Amino acid sequence: MTTIQTTGLTKRFGKDVTAVKNLDLQIEDGEIFGFLGPNGAGKSTTINLLLDFIRPTDGSAEVFGLDITEHSEQIRERTGVLPEGYAVYDHLTGREHVEWAIETKGVDDDPDRVLEEVGLAEAARRTAGGYSKGMSQRLALAIALVGDPDLLILDEPSSGLDPNGIQHMRELLRERAADGTTIFFSSHILGEVEAVSDRVGIMNGGELVAVDTLEGLREGVGGLATVELECASIPDSLTPKSMDGVVNSTVKDRRLRIECDSPREKADVIEYVNSHTDVRDVVSTGTSLEELFNTYTDGGRGGPTERDSAGSGGSQ
Repeated sequence: MTTIQTTGLTKRFGKDVTAVKNLDLQIEDGEIFGFLGPNGAGKSTTINLLLDFIRPTDGSAEVFGLDITEHSEQIRERTGVLPEGYAVYDHLTGREHVEWAIETKGVDDDPDRVLEEVGLAEAARRTAGGYSKGMSQRLALAIALVGDPDLLILDEPSSGLDPNGIQHMRELLRERAADGTTIFFSSHILGEVEAVSDRVGIMNGGELVAVDTLEGLREGVGGLATVELECASIPDSLTPKSMDGVVNSTVKDRRLRIECDSPREKADVIEYVNSHTDVRDVVSTGTSLEELFNTYTDGGRGGPTERDSAGSGGSQ
């Protein structure tokens, strides 16, 4: 089933600025979808359109099979949102923030359970004015989780988190997705996107310039894919000529480093080597997400197409 479907979705501001142009995008139930792009690429405008904070100029979009402009209230009832730069109320405790969200959504969640899920159980009764930036971000996530939403829309969810906080969020998102929650998140932290996303969409200049799995994107830009195997022994018969798709191989101690034509060749190569010797460890590398991002966005020089005043999603 499809959670988000956009068809020719377009948003123009005045005569000269097209923030989102002919966006065709489909995101499935339970998918973790990473949304990337340089500043001004159209990411926040897309989020604002999906939430009906602004209206499209052309095209259409559906969330849960419901039109975003006709059924926005129903969509929001099933959606948890973590906006970039969420501001907490200094005089309220963390628990009071979550209680407010529970009352607003009309659900019967246990605020302590929600706060424990994001790692704020011990700080639940402290006023949020004394929270660090990372704790405030965890609190914003807790509010987004109230009501067990079917869709989470997260704008820069790792902002302000330390490495432990980032790891905790990764695990939480994976658990939610495994339970069927669809997660759509925009982030500048490419390693974070690479670590959790099932697929990635890259925006540039208001247009969706690439959408695929990371392996699919790597294949699209070409280049060699490398795999390093620790083996019980290295038979003399294992040469580049003996393995299809291999352009080079080197041996150091009992480690066999192999360069393949493309990422899709790696699984076959590993299987072939394992049939000739005992493979004890595998380290696979390829084009990094940062390199892919730079390739698809011309190094992030697509140029700003979006103005910050266009809705409540904040900066890109």
